[in-house]
Amino acid sequence: MSSPETSFNDMPQGIRDVAQVHSGLFLAQGIIMTLLGVAAVIWPQISSLAADVYIGWIFLFSGAVGLVMMFFAPNVAGFLWSLLTGALALFVGVLLLWHPVEGVVSLTLVLVAFFIVEGLFQIAAAFGHRSAFPESWG
Repeated sequence: MSSPETSFNDMPQGIRDVAQVHSGLFLAQGIIMTLLGVAAVIWPQISSLAADVYIGWIFLFSGAVGLVMMFFAPNVAGFLWSLLTGALALFVGVLLLWHPVEGVVSLTLVLVAFFIVEGLFQIAAAFGHRSAFPESWG
């Protein structure tokens, strides 16, 4: 059986060629992402507002596209639920863009709630699956 680690020489020639040609772009992307990460740490308020506006636009476009698609397919199963989720996404997008400072606070609270609930569900799932892997507990 081969090792899970592969070297650069084990890759197909096409992938090696692309990596060599575009290595400068990969390096530039890494540098830019590092600088943006450092900027986000230095200016957290601006970063939070930028994230809020970005997420607001995503919700706005998602809701608009969802609503338009539902009106082109009114006979699909789950039309009402799809219509409601599209309208909700549109509404949330407008709210996040209209009140970005409040949006930052609400997004933070939603993430806190999500991570707490996700953690509790993971703990419950772990206890629920404990009998399947008894050797892992101890």
